[in-house]
Amino acid sequence: MTDRTHPSEQRPLTAGRPSRRTVVAALGAAGCVALPAWPDTAWATAGTATATSGGPVLDTHPESEPSGTHVRDVGGTHVVFQYGAVLPGFDGWRTHEPTREYLSLDRRWRFRFDPRNRGLDQGWESPHLDDSAWGRLDVPAAWDLLDTPGFATETAEFGKGTAFADGYAWYRAAVDIPGSWRSRYVRMAFLAVGYSAEVWLDGTYLGKHEGANSPFALPMSGALRPGTRQTIAVRVFRRASYADYQEPTPRPVTDDYEIPYKPVDYWPYAGLTRSAWIEAVPQVTIAKLLTAGASGRLEARAVVENHGTTEFNGCLTLDPGRGSGGRPTVVAARIAAGSAGVVPVSVPLPGAPRWSPDAPHTLTACVTLTASNRGPRVDTLSTVYGMRELSVVGAQLRLNGEPVFLKGINWHEETAAHGRAMTPAEYDTELGHIPALGANFIRNCVYNRHPYVYDWADEHGVMVMDDIDTMWLNTAQEKLQTDSYGLARAQALTMAWNQHNHPSVILWGLQNESEIDGDGAPVYRAWLADLKASVHAVGLTTRPVTWASNTSNDPAFDIADVIGFNEYFGYFYGKDADLGPALDAVHAKYPHKPILITENGTWSRAGHHGPSTTEGTEEWQAARFTDHWSQVAERSDFVAGYTYWVLKDYKERAGYNQDHNGLSLMGMLTFAEERPKLVYEAFRKVTNPRAV
Repeated sequence: MTDRTHPSEQRPLTAGRPSRRTVVAALGAAGCVALPAWPDTAWATAGTATATSGGPVLDTHPESEPSGTHVRDVGGTHVVFQYGAVLPGFDGWRTHEPTREYLSLDRRWRFRFDPRNRGLDQGWESPHLDDSAWGRLDVPAAWDLLDTPGFATETAEFGKGTAFADGYAWYRAAVDIPGSWRSRYVRMAFLAVGYSAEVWLDGTYLGKHEGANSPFALPMSGALRPGTRQTIAVRVFRRASYADYQEPTPRPVTDDYEIPYKPVDYWPYAGLTRSAWIEAVPQVTIAKLLTAGASGRLEARAVVENHGTTEFNGCLTLDPGRGSGGRPTVVAARIAAGSAGVVPVSVPLPGAPRWSPDAPHTLTACVTLTASNRGPRVDTLSTVYGMRELSVVGAQLRLNGEPVFLKGINWHEETAAHGRAMTPAEYDTELGHIPALGANFIRNCVYNRHPYVYDWADEHGVMVMDDIDTMWLNTAQEKLQTDSYGLARAQALTMAWNQHNHPSVILWGLQNESEIDGDGAPVYRAWLADLKASVHAVGLTTRPVTWASNTSNDPAFDIADVIGFNEYFGYFYGKDADLGPALDAVHAKYPHKPILITENGTWSRAGHHGPSTTEGTEEWQAARFTDHWSQVAERSDFVAGYTYWVLKDYKERAGYNQDHNGLSLMGMLTFAEERPKLVYEAFRKVTNPRAV
């Protein structure tokens, strides 16, 4: 039966819903836990935000973030659940397992804007709707570039075009569901939808996701009709940044439940911006493979779901991969019906090569589930991993026992041609600047990236600090996220879970320049402690945590494993020469913690030349970098790295740079042409102090 009821009109459903105040719910340690209850029509929406009369439309929100993200202790392994199932691996965008079937949704969809939110009342989610008059839009793509002439130029009029089309928009596509899927467990995966997505299949509501940059997978079984053509409808929402983009003093539009909750200085690209697909897996399936390779041993945990009605009693084989020096290992696997279980495997790999920036050796592990030791194959899942040891020893960050210095770059995931829906060739071009600059580190500033980026970093030996969307939160938001709504926690959990196996990811970033309240900052500290507990609750390794503080006197630095802060001495405040004394003061207060400069930079207009003392010239930008770098490099015994802001000029609609069509000119490269400025060469020439 279809359910066309608007989520905000449903009765609240709370039975079995995990508390957002507890990071790990210990629901069983016998090896299996029952799959969480999940309503057929997803969690009800309480309607906490509505449109103001005549003003911008705001999205509705449930009582807590809508995916139900939480962690459960499954036989001693902490497992992340969403939408009543294990949060699965998302390698289906590039790797197709032989035991599974895939239906790509990367195609041209029917598309229509719904700025005043009338689509639900008019049944736009219904399979019977005539959408032949709708427009079309590719998936993946950002609707910002659908019709915004001059988006990438400095001279176009700011505030015009689909780049400023906010509120709701709808996507529709008809898909033929194979009849062979009747005995399968089926889910629909999206790598990213900005900002939020609600999904229907033939009018049945599958669920909602919030957060523009994290992947999610919705179970489809309750609405699936194998052997028929069915209609997928996706309602996407993006909050306006301002009530009127062309006002002399624009009025910001905010929503305390969203992250970020207000305009920020990067572009909030909208739509189905990354790939999507439907994946049909066996009823007994390996949802996730966690790996940790260190000290000559591979530790693995296969997270297995049994969606069937009978117990599974078979075997699981782990092959550590070609070049590992290890042999396949077989262990028993017993998973109760309607449950998730974890099968642990440990394999000695004394001769496996280590992963490092100089020698980025990667290996591929594969697990196979069989009905018995030599029985038929039930399911397989593979993952790339690396053997490496990461530690913080005193004031040093160490990789494989050796101290490292991070010569790093911040970067935004966008191009002039495709916005955030970048192509593999564009990723190769953008990321190719990292080794060309002699850098060994990138900070994925303020949001998760496409899986391609982590794979690329693994293969090219580039270390990564991964971030979530928690930028510029205020104290009230920090408390809301910690005490009830839990979206920040969900983003931290999914980041740590999704990027768990990548050897390139060495740091978890918890926030960027969020507000620090007074009185010892109790709310701020509690929020960061909760986020740290979340990333450390997940997986087999404990990566160091840091964040990009807006001050070198952060009252929560004792919580961080690596002290990170953004500094703009000599630009926004103080003098360039103030950096060194600030670093010395932080080190004196926290002598046993490494320090990382998470941002520093200035700006220049490409082609504008003059004295290095004249603000805005390419010479001035390069000189400011060199001055700051030298103060950091001479303190490399306790400063673990420096991260330049930013690789390339970038788009933002945060209320400034409107005279440049929203282009921030702080990059080493220009936005559209990607032409180097003088600071590019200055950065390339400086020597990593740990390489001397």
